[in-house]
Amino acid sequence: MGKHFDTKSVHLSGIQEKKINSKTTPIYQTSAFKFKDLEDLENFYQGKNDYLYTRVGNPNTDELGAAVAQLEGAPRGVAASSGTAAILAGILAVAKQGDHVIAAADIYGGTYQLLANELPDLGIEVSFIDFSDWDKIAEYVRNNTKMVYSESVSNPLLRREDIDALVALAKDAQLVLMIDNTFATPYLCRPYEQGADLVVHSATKYIGGHSDITAGVLVGHEDLIEKANQKIVNLGSSLSPFEAWLTCRGLKTLSVRMERHVTNAQKLADALQKHEAVEKVYYPKDVSPFGNGAIVTMDITATCDVETFFQSLGWIKIVPTLAGVETSVSYPLATSHRALPEETQKQLGITEGLIRISVGIEAADDIIAGFNQALNQARRS
Repeated sequence: MGKHFDTKSVHLSGIQEKKINSKTTPIYQTSAFKFKDLEDLENFYQGKNDYLYTRVGNPNTDELGAAVAQLEGAPRGVAASSGTAAILAGILAVAKQGDHVIAAADIYGGTYQLLANELPDLGIEVSFIDFSDWDKIAEYVRNNTKMVYSESVSNPLLRREDIDALVALAKDAQLVLMIDNTFATPYLCRPYEQGADLVVHSATKYIGGHSDITAGVLVGHEDLIEKANQKIVNLGSSLSPFEAWLTCRGLKTLSVRMERHVTNAQKLADALQKHEAVEKVYYPKDVSPFGNGAIVTMDITATCDVETFFQSLGWIKIVPTLAGVETSVSYPLATSHRALPEETQKQLGITEGLIRISVGIEAADDIIAGFNQALNQARRS
């Protein structure tokens, strides 16, 4: 195995068939695994056999967890049925009834809902904090605080997290640090190597990369992943073998996809900065020597008609998600962050003109021309 990321992302930690020398891992599309006799069955419970029932474990889901862990530099990973399922498993591996979690306020709307609406029903209290104000974060640490949660690059306003500072804070307070690395991917950023305890991905996005699966992956310390794995099994949040196989197939091209995504995103961000219809462009800086991400968010001016903009996009797709090879846009106010209280939306900057762009791998000039056309139409309306 080569030492470079480009090589590692192609050569996954494969599960090899013992009798058939297949170049790629087969799909183990089975609900259960057979045993020779009762002794063979008992061997599973003694840790001598790997597989019993696909909800409990499967070679394809194991391959995905191991592959992402390898790219993140973590000792172990586990796959789940979605990014949200992986996030919940990570939190429940650390926090229980009576505990407290500190989370960045500007996280993905779906994660915000999970933490704000579901965790309190489990007896876990959450404080949402402006992580750009470092003096205040430590003030929220209590005796029952167990975890700090944030995103390496926030969704949708693309604030780059100071992971080194969070690591220092968490270690000083003896807290578990969990980072969502979906937007940056291990191509740009590896929070575990910086000192985070858990790193989570909505593998639906760049890990899979082709908008055809829903999956999550959690990687980190062995003991925490073991606890998280049991939560996934017990809550029925396991990923199907076929989706795990598809996600691994997509992962092999992560490096080449991200290289084009990131290059195109920087060009689009620069172009949008110059357009008179754009009030503000959100695009992070100093994320990585390899670039600053594949997402560009913009706030169009009050003189533009948002509906006309979306109607004028032509070949650019309107979707409630991101990270496929095709360029697409989403409207956070109506999708990812619509369930947030209006006051919270305003505090976070989720405005009527805010548009999140998932920059694809097409020719950059075509992408820029597509947005210029839509913005020009919106200004004339």
